[in-house]
Amino acid sequence: MIFAVARTHFDKLKRDRAAFVLAFVVPVVFFSVFAGIFGGGSSRAATRQIPIAVVDEDGSENSRRFVAALAREKGLKVVAAPALPGGKAGPLDAAAAEALVRRGTVPVALIVPKGFGTNPLQFGAPSGRPALKLLADTADPIAPQVVNGLVQKTAMTSMPDVVARAGIAEFDKWSGGLTPDQRARVEVGLGRLREQGSAPAGGAGENGGPVPVEVRDVLGEKKANPTVAIIAAGLGVMFLLFSAAGAGGALIEEAESGTLDRVLSTRVTMTQLLLGKLVYLSTVAVAQLTVMFVWGELVFGLELHQHLPGFFIMTLVTALAASAFGLVLAAMSRTRMQLVALSNLLILSMSALGGSMVPRVFLSETVQKIGLVTLNAWAIDGFMKVFWREEPLRELWPQMTVLLAAAIALFALARRLARRWEVV
Repeated sequence: MIFAVARTHFDKLKRDRAAFVLAFVVPVVFFSVFAGIFGGGSSRAATRQIPIAVVDEDGSENSRRFVAALAREKGLKVVAAPALPGGKAGPLDAAAAEALVRRGTVPVALIVPKGFGTNPLQFGAPSGRPALKLLADTADPIAPQVVNGLVQKTAMTSMPDVVARAGIAEFDKWSGGLTPDQRARVEVGLGRLREQGSAPAGGAGENGGPVPVEVRDVLGEKKANPTVAIIAAGLGVMFLLFSAAGAGGALIEEAESGTLDRVLSTRVTMTQLLLGKLVYLSTVAVAQLTVMFVWGELVFGLELHQHLPGFFIMTLVTALAASAFGLVLAAMSRTRMQLVALSNLLILSMSALGGSMVPRVFLSETVQKIGLVTLNAWAIDGFMKVFWREEPLRELWPQMTVLLAAAIALFALARRLARRWEVV
């Protein structure tokens, strides 16, 4: 009897060819998506460069050498003259660089202060020399650490004569002093070293290197729990899609039980029925996100009460788009098994590419652009603008427009696919 029950289910799966294919395609496709995103293949050429805005307030010869070396660093992408907020033109200053970080144009900005060129490197105990200022957007927590290490490396390799002079000064300090003849020969050697232009690349510490760096989190410094907004946005959108897909499956159950035929035999049209389901699914989705974010404020310090208008705008458009997507999945599927396989394939892939599982800043530029075809990416970007960047409501128009357009297009597609259920 046990084998008879198992054989019955195998026969049922075999008859449902779409579910049979999806059952084996889903894991392969999902594995391929993650392997393509994180595997990187055998080539390391696709390692992403970190965009950085550099402001040279010193303007000395040494600071110019340092900035030029940063521009040549393969791990960095120095933004020389980015589009400033508000369309302002002119040279980039510290205030404009901070604005670029706040808007998410670059994850970090480096300010080279006045006096840096006089004594950019020094070994031993700090002596009050001016420190480089690293303005960071810790939505990308890796970028500030990588940039800090590259700054130390670049300072050491771009100014070999300065490095040597600092080391000789320490030797002179602790050895009792050099003779005039020794000093003269040292100066000749330093001149030759300066003409070489760069020293062999070597290791450098991140925080304990010869160049002092002050890191400031320009966005998260005043937030009680700066990472919870990122987590809530990513996971909230993903589970919203799963919930909408599952609830949209009620269409399949109604069709299988005959309830759908009886409803359509009344004055209710298919368009009205789908609109009613869209209203229901969207209302439930809004309630789900509200509960999640309220819980985040009560337990984890998410500052929901300070961003209620932006939260409700993004919640509404996200709920509409996710609900319409759930209706499309239900209309495409002929059985519950097909719906489960199809929703797992699409939603998990969208979540991986769109930033629900891993923030998109960790992905390559190519994958980030591909992720823009997902609802997740636009919804998460909108919630990030509200809770992380604290931008005004007018800045939400790109995300609102895309999500509303997606909701309309997906509903129209669901209506077209649902014609097979209409009573002739």
